[in-house]
Amino acid sequence: MDAITPGLPKAELLEREDVRRALSEHDFAAVFSLFKKYGGLSQNRIASACRLTPGKVSAVISGRQQVTTFEVICRIADGLRIPGHLLGLAPRPWESRSVQEQVATQIVAQQRPKGDTIPWRGDAAVDLAADLTRSDLVMDRRTATRALAGAAITGSALLDPLEGWLQPVADSVRSRRRGRIGIREIEELESAARAFRAWDHRYGGGLRRKAVLGQLSEVAACLEEHQAPRVEQRLYQVMAQLAGTAATMAWDTGLQRRAQDYYLLALRASHAGGDMIFGANVLVGMARLMLYRDHPQDALELVRLAQEGSRQVTGPKVRAMLHTREAWAYAAMGRIAAFQRATAQAVEALHDVEHDEEPYWIGYFDEAELAGTTGGRLLELARQEPKRYAEMAAHEIRQALSHRGPEASRSHALDRIGLAQCHFLLGDLTGAVAETHLAVDAARATRSGRVRAQLGELYPYTVGNSAARPLREARDRIRDLLSA
Repeated sequence: MDAITPGLPKAELLEREDVRRALSEHDFAAVFSLFKKYGGLSQNRIASACRLTPGKVSAVISGRQQVTTFEVICRIADGLRIPGHLLGLAPRPWESRSVQEQVATQIVAQQRPKGDTIPWRGDAAVDLAADLTRSDLVMDRRTATRALAGAAITGSALLDPLEGWLQPVADSVRSRRRGRIGIREIEELESAARAFRAWDHRYGGGLRRKAVLGQLSEVAACLEEHQAPRVEQRLYQVMAQLAGTAATMAWDTGLQRRAQDYYLLALRASHAGGDMIFGANVLVGMARLMLYRDHPQDALELVRLAQEGSRQVTGPKVRAMLHTREAWAYAAMGRIAAFQRATAQAVEALHDVEHDEEPYWIGYFDEAELAGTTGGRLLELARQEPKRYAEMAAHEIRQALSHRGPEASRSHALDRIGLAQCHFLLGDLTGAVAETHLAVDAARATRSGRVRAQLGELYPYTVGNSAARPLREARDRIRDLLSA
């Protein structure tokens, strides 16, 4: 136990009827008061343990403020060592974490490959793939989640090493034995990469992550041998696609630092395979991660790098996608005119699309994806100015929902959650409750961590608006799903 987090509460404290009632009802004014009175904790001690300010704790105890966010509820559970079931949560990590798992965390952190120091050669990408997959495949999922969930790299530490993507591929320096991979085997690997990508796009989450890593490890082993030039090029392209899927899966399960590792591998493999278009796609995937981490300037730099490196080879659909990510960064920076300009450029580019011109992996980007992404950005603006942007956001999200159904489960769930927030911002509680139920239903159909995170952001809208039974039921459904 550290100097901030208190030890486990005395058993008699958690057995008190008034304490259990306050916990089950999320009455944190009573919880804090009872922990002060019977648990011997000062107000400052509670604040430090729960990562709150003393003023916030005081305001909660006095009834001037409420605890409304799911994240803060989890922090209180962890800070005061309250078992998850008493708050309607799943068991907290500290309830079962072993010393052995903590040691595994330290070992993996020490062994993590330093991608920013690796030269931009094909054999270096192969070594990186082998190191990443080897360390990930030997751990069970729970240990991996705890060991690899480091903070994402930002700023110049992230951006400067990526300049190598714009340079020609350096020659490999090692001698290799001759390989015997043929076109048929390559086509089978490409088919597998497509299947994994399609599965991830539909369902999200990391359920098949180790299968992807196993396939990635096999491709790396093939590239350790000297293949025919065309075979080698396609192997690198398969590696890039598998690594990109591994990155998305890692991110979707909360492993943001590991997602960056696999994005970097995907970028290096696409560079070695001469696929600048997919490399641009990898860069905007990294940009999207930065946007979720509230680093819009880093995201914009990544998008610009993607546009610069692929300008001569991208088709209209890929250009539209790049403009959409650019618009996302502008919106996050509050540059409304630039956001509108980039969005208009995306719409214009999408109108120029002809069938069978673009790579298969960009097939997901259509009018629905553009509308959903634009609606999400307008929703972010609406949180600051609801009267100006909430209805516009709702319109775009409805457009997305009308063009893609529940089969695109992750995107469908995110759209539903966004539309529910729009109704709350517009003051339409009846519509908001209805959309919240639809959002929870959609979220249950996916294992995506991003969907759960967005559902957690919807939770505060259900608190404090009304004591009406329909709103309480919607709030309870969100809590039950997030606690599962």
